[in-house]
Formats: sequence, C-alpha cells, structure tokens
Amino acid sequence: MAGLTAGLSAVSLAGRRLVILQPGEKLASLAAVQGDFADWMLAGMNAPLETGVTVVKPHADDPLPAPGGVAAAVVTGSSAMVDDGHDWIEACAGWLRELLTLGRPLLGICFGHQLLAHALGGEVRENPKGIEVGTVTTRLTDAARADPLFAGLPPSMSVQASHRQSVITLPPGAVRLAASERDPNHAFRFGNRAWGIQFHPEFDREITRAYIERYRPDLEASGRAVERMLRETVTTPEPVRLLRRFGRQLQAD
Repeated sequence: MAGLTAGLSAVSLAGRRLVILQPGEKLASLAAVQGDFADWMLAGMNAPLETGVTVVKPHADDPLPAPGGVAAAVVTGSSAMVDDGHDWIEACAGWLRELLTLGRPLLGICFGHQLLAHALGGEVRENPKGIEVGTVTTRLTDAARADPLFAGLPPSMSVQASHRQSVITLPPGAVRLAASERDPNHAFRFGNRAWGIQFHPEFDREITRAYIERYRPDLEASGRAVERMLRETVTTPEPVRLLRRFGRQLQAD
C-alpha cells in the first residue's frame, strides 16, 4: 500500500514514529519462517520496516519511547501473560494510557489486546473455556458494522487464534466488536482510536499450525482432537483487512 508508506514517511518527518511494541519472540519451531511478530504485523499493514517505524522489545529491556514522539502504536502477541507480574508489563500498561491521553491510534493483538484491556481497567485471566487455538469462527456484533476497522467485514468469518488467557471483563466504556465460541470478547474498541483484537490477523496457516503443536499436550489432555484441528486450519484472507485499515488511520493522521 503505497499510501501507507508515504504516510509513515510523513510521520517520521514530523518527529513522530509508528512504534511496534513486540513483547515476545516467535516459537523456535518457526525458525524457518521469515520475520517475527513485528515483521508479520508490518507486512499485514503493507508497511516496510523503515525509518518511520521503531520496533521496541520491552521484555528485553528496550526503553519505551517518550509518548510525545509516538504517532501510533501496535502491540503484538507474546508468550508472556498479562498477570505474570513483570515490571515491564505494568510499565507498558502505563505507557498505553499516556498514549490514549494524547489521542494516539492504538492497536493491540492477542497479548496486546489483553494488555490494552488491563491498562484500561478490564479483567484478564485464564479462559474458563480452555485454550483457543487454530482456525476459529468469530462473529461480529451490531456495533462492528459502524466501526472504522470492522465495517464491511463478513458478519461471521474465519480467523487464526492462539491464546490461553482472555479478556474476561471489558474495560468500562469499551465497545464489544466480536465474539467466538470460546471467547465473548474477541475484539473491542475504546473511544474512537484504540482497538483490541484477540485473534491474529497477521498469522498464516503455517504459523497457526505451529501454535497448535505447541499446545498439543494440553489439548490432548483435555480431550481435544489435535489432528483434526491441524486439518481444519485454513487460510483466512479477511482479517488482514483490519491491519490494512489501521494503516489507513495513520495515513489519515
């Protein structure tokens, strides 16, 4: 998307940058797959990793950029849990609140979705319905039909998922945008510039299958049919539109 690249360059010239907060690394079993969470996110947004983008790894002690120099932020997935108690998690939560106060566009994916909810007063803990992983169906709410990111998407669509914890209670004032069989809070919006998405629009079939394998012992212990889950993991073309649309938010800014 050439327009998005131009928008990022304009952001850089204005002294502000798109920040990709990557609080974890991909699975070791995905070593042959090019890139990592931040790269997959930028590819979905059709944005190259260039001068207008900064990738920050808070779990590896990267300092958080001063909020005033941030044009927008995306928080990726992670193997960490929001309730792990790490200092860097609470620091990131406070940082997101500062960005919201400044009116910066925010997008949280999976762990990022949970971190954003936690930062805003929502409840995050183990999903009582168990691990959600593989290609699953998410259903959009009526509110999603008028949402800047979700409008025009199918009311029911296949998405890639991989998570053990969930947003159990949305933050006060948040708008629910999607729900799955195992997770009633699959996506939400807070205000008009911040979104949390539990599923992974940046994952492809190969990546998702690797996460099913990661959870295999737990899935089998709970009676889940892992081989069937692997067979039923398919390509999901619709969710990436969410990333493209978030990119357009930056261009509009």
